[in-house]
Amino acid sequence: MEKTIDFYSTNDFSFNNESNYKKALQEVIESENFELESLTYIFCTDEYLLEINRDFLNHDTLTDIITFDYSEDQKISAEIYISTERVAENAKTYEVGFEQELQRVMVHGVLHCCGYKDKTENERQLMRAKENEKIKLFHVEQN
Repeated sequence: MEKTIDFYSTNDFSFNNESNYKKALQEVIESENFELESLTYIFCTDEYLLEINRDFLNHDTLTDIITFDYSEDQKISAEIYISTERVAENAKTYEVGFEQELQRVMVHGVLHCCGYKDKTENERQLMRAKENEKIKLFHVEQN
């Protein structure tokens, strides 16, 4: 089975530097001593992700990311849905560029697959530290 990272979009989002993102995400996975099996990112609107949140998680709230983790035995396999509208809004809130916030959210999904949680304050602090460490692996502009 071919080990892949795929990007799909249900809105008008697209990458200019898809290969750089794939390389960085591969490095994130390997840096946590995991192996890539299959990683699929689906970029969508708030409304699209809200429907998934309602249908699958029984949450009636907006979110920037939902990760469906199918990983086993140190092999990463997941579908990760990201609202580009939430990413843009969060970038403004945190006063960072869209690219940097997108990288953080993409890494966040992978870190969940590596076993990191974010329910408690200590877990959130560790997750944020790991996100900050891993986004340095991206060799693209973070404007």
